[in-house]
Amino acid sequence: MTNTGGGGPRPRGAWWREGAIAATAFALCLLGGVVQDDGSTLSPPSAVAYFIAVVSCAVLPLRHRAPLSAMAVTTASGVLAPFLGLLLSPLIAAPAVITAYSYSLTARTERRAASAVALISVALLVASTPLFGALSWKDASRVGAVAAFPLVAGVLGHSVQNRRAYLAAVEERARRAEESRDSEARRRVAEERVRIARELHDLVAHQITLANAQATVAAHLFDARPEQTRKSLKELIETTGNALDELRATVGLLRQSGDAAAPAEPAPGLFRLPTLLESFRRAGLEVSVHQEGTARPLPPGVDLTAYRIVQEALTNVTKHAATGSARVRLAWNGDRVTITVVDDGGGGGARTGPGASTAVDRSPGYGLIGMRERATAVGGHLSAGRRPEGGFLVSTQLPLPPAKDTTQRTDRATTVEGRMADGATGDERTGNGQTGNGEAGDAS
Repeated sequence: MTNTGGGGPRPRGAWWREGAIAATAFALCLLGGVVQDDGSTLSPPSAVAYFIAVVSCAVLPLRHRAPLSAMAVTTASGVLAPFLGLLLSPLIAAPAVITAYSYSLTARTERRAASAVALISVALLVASTPLFGALSWKDASRVGAVAAFPLVAGVLGHSVQNRRAYLAAVEERARRAEESRDSEARRRVAEERVRIARELHDLVAHQITLANAQATVAAHLFDARPEQTRKSLKELIETTGNALDELRATVGLLRQSGDAAAPAEPAPGLFRLPTLLESFRRAGLEVSVHQEGTARPLPPGVDLTAYRIVQEALTNVTKHAATGSARVRLAWNGDRVTITVVDDGGGGGARTGPGASTAVDRSPGYGLIGMRERATAVGGHLSAGRRPEGGFLVSTQLPLPPAKDTTQRTDRATTVEGRMADGATGDERTGNGQTGNGEAGDAS
């Protein structure tokens, strides 16, 4: 760990603290200078005691900038005390104990700190041991205290250093965790924005495309067939009303501050496919349906994805394909359902006829992107492109839950298949041809 007490300017409070430490150490040194080992009456400090106290305490404020130098000076002052006629006691060694604590607190490595503190203890131990005469218990306790105090100070300084490092690591982990939470929150917000944009795109593109087609039919037949025009206008009113209701419900859901209540009606799924196909038929697009295999109930997310993909694919046919018909195929297999929407139009412009859209050239949009994102989100796959024989094909494979009994169908699956069969043509197939390499420009 690096020395954090460098030579930068210190705050005023730190200078007051350093002054108090130096004054306390000075008083202890003077008190140790008048202590005698024979228990005689205390006398005023001698000049030698003042000298030792001044020299050893004067370097204490420098222990943060030059810890080794300050430790060497305080240790040398303590070692010289016996040679100058003073009794080396823990009081005189107080400055050396303080520098040992400070060095252990800021040492770069544990080995360096332990070596320096051990060197101080050994030096004071040797200097405080009487060279002549027997070593009494009183002298032994004094020598042991002089040698032990720097070691205790070193251990305490190392503990404080570890404590600070631990707190710094905790703060760093907390900061990184906060950054991770912020990053996760931003990611979730971005995903939610994409999901909302995808839902609004599918809703608006479908309803507005149908409204445009119905308005085009009404304009085309305004003079020749007033009754048909009136019918188209009624369907237009119904379509725009449904669009407003769905937009109002979506915006109301987005404006809620808390958790949304349970929806009044289930989310769209394949059970609403007949109603969806009928809306396209009213707009002038003839849609035929063929189903293979045994229909099975889908999980809510997969069911909504299947519905939205069919909706978006037929919307693109209505807007871009130069044809008035499309085919939808649902193939139920053991672990997946394959949904294919195909048309025989040119795919590059508007449809012709009464229900054709008036906008031929439109800028590319996000329809194909949204369909792929939906399929990928539920573990499926989607491919789309021009057919070699003409037209455009959208095919997706969505996963199915394990079937407990493939010979039985739920009521919903039976109802959906029966209703779709009414609008299906005999044995019409969409073909298993591969999709083209290029993708048509999606304007929805």
